[in-house]
Amino acid sequence: MKFNFEIDTQWCLDQLQQEGHITERDKLLIQTTQRQREQLKWHPLQWIAHFNLRDQNNAQSTWTLNRLCQWLAIKAKLPFYVIDPLKADVGALTTVMSQEFALRNKILAVEVQDDKILIGTDQPFLADWVSNLERSLQPKKIQRVLVSPDLLQRYLTEYYQVSRAVSSSQQAGLERDHKNVEALLQLGDTQNPDANDQHIVKLVDWVLQFAFEQGASDIHLEPRKETGKVRFRIDGVLHTIYNMHANTLMAVIARIKILGRMNVAEKRKPQDGRLKTRTPKGQETELRLSTLPTAFGEKMVMRIFDPEVLVRSFQQLGFEGELLSAWNTLTKHSHGIILVTGPTGSGKTTTLYSSLKQLATEQVNVCTIEDPIEMLEPSFNQMQVNSAIDLGFADGVRALMRQDPDIIMIGEIRDHDTANMAIQAALTGHLVLSTLHTNDAPSSLTRLHDLGIQPFLTSATILGVLAQRLVRTLCPKCKAEEATNAQEWHHLTVGYKIEMPEKVFHPVGCEQCRHTGYKGRVGIYEFMPLSLEVKQLIGENGTLNELRQQAKKEGIEPLRLAGIRKILAGKTTLEEVLRVVPLT
Repeated sequence: MKFNFEIDTQWCLDQLQQEGHITERDKLLIQTTQRQREQLKWHPLQWIAHFNLRDQNNAQSTWTLNRLCQWLAIKAKLPFYVIDPLKADVGALTTVMSQEFALRNKILAVEVQDDKILIGTDQPFLADWVSNLERSLQPKKIQRVLVSPDLLQRYLTEYYQVSRAVSSSQQAGLERDHKNVEALLQLGDTQNPDANDQHIVKLVDWVLQFAFEQGASDIHLEPRKETGKVRFRIDGVLHTIYNMHANTLMAVIARIKILGRMNVAEKRKPQDGRLKTRTPKGQETELRLSTLPTAFGEKMVMRIFDPEVLVRSFQQLGFEGELLSAWNTLTKHSHGIILVTGPTGSGKTTTLYSSLKQLATEQVNVCTIEDPIEMLEPSFNQMQVNSAIDLGFADGVRALMRQDPDIIMIGEIRDHDTANMAIQAALTGHLVLSTLHTNDAPSSLTRLHDLGIQPFLTSATILGVLAQRLVRTLCPKCKAEEATNAQEWHHLTVGYKIEMPEKVFHPVGCEQCRHTGYKGRVGIYEFMPLSLEVKQLIGENGTLNELRQQAKKEGIEPLRLAGIRKILAGKTTLEEVLRVVPLT
């Protein structure tokens, strides 16, 4: 028997009551409550979910929208589909049917497969549209799936808006001539989409909004010969979001360059800029822009500095117990150098900013020199390196010394002059915090010697080194136990006697974590305060191996051991630690 009717609130309530999920009182409450104007447009399930009713058959759970959708899917004998915008090929989905047809029938193509197309609906008993659509999509079949009404309403508008913006901007542009690899977009050119074109403005807005919602840390806009890519870095891993025509992508990049007050005409040189915007939550967020000339035009990376992320408490960063007290003791020194090391994107800036924020009281003068300024912070005096006027790190520190600072933060020590100035500042009674690109804590000391610093100066000024990495944390909702991989465990613990646990947690994947199995990141640290023995070793020109042996003797845990602690605590996995830590 085939049903063909539209479900309403009354039908849903009757069904839920018959099955004993809600009481008569619950039903009357929903029926008699007056709706606000915007609530009149809601789907019946959204209205029922609004009351957060207890399930009478299961006292622990409440009727959320997600649970109600799953219940309806079982009743309608349809699969329940969760729309993942990161995996959606918007261009392909919007060509399945017109927006008018989709809106009229309240349906949306959610996935295109080789032999069939998945069509999402929130009215599972209405199927008049199927035969018409199937005819136009032959030979492909249609599979109906139930989707959440809030996601359907949202993406029904969003997908078609984005698709329209892309196609409208493309219509204005003709195929580019690639005889010259620098045949880039010319603003004001009638043949190419304009950066100020309303479609481009909409596209830029959509990319930024989407990035904030998904919790991305970076947005990559990468031009290619025919189609460029838009990629987001979420929890340290890149996801392709959209493939758009090269012309359109160049216009999007030009639009962002205008917003970031960068030189739009200059496409041969790398440029830096910044942009301030508001997240959907209403918070001010900074974006750091960086362009790089490539064979097919400018590549742009936007780094999102969410204020919630950049200055965090030490507990949120993963500093615990002894490490926290040792780090606080070190930062209380009145002079010396503290180094934070690690590759790009390992959270060095966040650690330094969080430490400086704690140190920047009314009684001290905190000055920073950065390239570029990561985030504007009212409690510090911040200065930016400017190569155009020959203002480098070393010149900056020289100028800062005349400003009577108590604490100096140098963005990065990358040459002899900067390292020398940092040493001079530390010797004259200033506390210097800086970053260095090395693999672990002991190798940062030999790196300074490589830059031409005398070992006796290093041993006299360096207070301690903190090496760090970021590992993805397991999703608390879906993580599950499995037997430990003995080979991986021995690989990670070589040289240290740590008993192998029988079971460790591994990622599974659910809706909460976008089926990745991971949600968020936490820091792992190797903290090496310089003892007298280490200083003596440095003064005697000790090798990197000798420094590592001494650190091991003093009980300094390398990064991989810090990772193991996180595995044993059930926060991350063996694979994840092996992926990020150096195994030296």
